[in-house]
Order: sequence, then structure tokens, then C-alpha cells
Amino acid sequence: MTGPIGEDDIQAAVDGRVEAPRCPVVQDYLAKNPEAAARVAALKEQREMLRARLASKAEEPIPARLRVANLLAQRARRRRQLFARAAAVVALLVVGGAGGWSLRDMTLDRPPDMTRDAIAAHRVFVVERRHPVEVAASEEAHLVQWLSNRLGRKLVAPDLAREGWRLIGGRLLSFEGGPAAQLMYENAGGQRMTVYLRPGDGKGGGAEFRYAEANGVGAFWWSDDGLGYAVSGPADRQMLLRAAEAIHAQVASR
Repeated sequence: MTGPIGEDDIQAAVDGRVEAPRCPVVQDYLAKNPEAAARVAALKEQREMLRARLASKAEEPIPARLRVANLLAQRARRRRQLFARAAAVVALLVVGGAGGWSLRDMTLDRPPDMTRDAIAAHRVFVVERRHPVEVAASEEAHLVQWLSNRLGRKLVAPDLAREGWRLIGGRLLSFEGGPAAQLMYENAGGQRMTVYLRPGDGKGGGAEFRYAEANGVGAFWWSDDGLGYAVSGPADRQMLLRAAEAIHAQVASR
């Protein structure tokens, strides 16, 4: 406590905070050094002047934005906002993921035109009452032979009676690659379903069903042994899937 006087001692003297054991040493130094004593006195005077100037400010209430309670509330709000943003991001990812899987049925897995053509043809012809088909089911043998000749593939009209559908006939259609065929079925409630067939690029060995839905019309499609199939009807996924599975089973058994 008897070391040389430094700047810390001078500032402590200005503030009146010299430690008791050090106080006699500092006072003795100031008594023997008039310049240092004058500097301490000047700094004390400046401090008092500043204190007088700012006295009114010290008496003012603490601004609301600086109160501890408000600072804590702001911190809590920021945390809630960060949490909400994080939750929104997660929600977007989840929705985006679910949307991605939904769109997968409509886009990524869809052959470029087949399902669109099948649904379009379904919409056009199922509303016909007098002429829904070109060749009626009463001429099934002729219908199947005609369509087989045009598509260059031996076709058979699937029997969907167990699924509640009866064949009412069919027609020849076309697409960019050539001829296609449509077979139309009707159930007891008057609903209609169509089976669209056209040469495709499926290579043997079973089917991988894919589903699409647009404006109230659903469709399952697949390719098997070089032929593309699409079953279109009311957007009842399970009903259409049963029909698609029955058709695939009959084709496989042949």
C-alpha cells in the first residue's frame, strides 16, 4: 500500500473512493505535489458541474422501454417471434413435403400425356346419354376384335361384374402415337367408369399403380407388357383401385 501514486489513485481521489489503507499515502502525495492536487480539484469541480446539469434528468422517471419488466417482456416477445418463425418454417417443410407427395401422383410419376388424355376422353364421353359408345356391349366380340386390330394387340374387355360394373361398349380414340381405345362401364347407380388403353413402353412383369385426380375425376394408370392402362371415374380412390386391381389380375392370368 506504499507503492508509487498512479492514475488510478488520482481518479479514486476525484471520486472520493481511495481505499482506507492507501488514503494517507495519496493525501501525502497531493500535499507534496501542488499540480496533482490542482488537477484533482479541477476534476472534482467538473464532476459537480455535470452532476448539477444532469440533476433534473436524474429525477425523471425511467423510460418505459428501459424498465426491467419491459426489457424482459421484449425479450420474451422476441423469443415467441423466433419460435413462431421456426414453427412456420417447419410447417412449410411439412406442408411442402405433403404437397410434394400429392403432386408426385400428378406430375413426377405421370406419363407425359396418357393420364391427361384418358381423363379428357372420360369427361367427353361419360356425359353422353344416347351415344356414349361407338360399339355397344351387345357386340362385344366385334368390339374387341376391331380394337385389337387397330391397336395391334390382342385385347379382352375386362369383366368387372364383381366390382359392380357392367360393360356398355367402347370406341376407338387417337393420340399422337396412333390409335387408342376406350371401354365404358356403368354401375347400378348410373355412375360411369372408363378403361383407356394404348400402346406404351411398359416392359412385362407386373404393374405399379399410380393415381391422379383432376376436377372431380380420378384415374389409376399403369403399364404392363407394352400396353398402357388408365381407369378413370368418380374421384373415389378405393373404388377405382379395386377396378384397376381386377383388370390387372385378369390381364396377368392371360
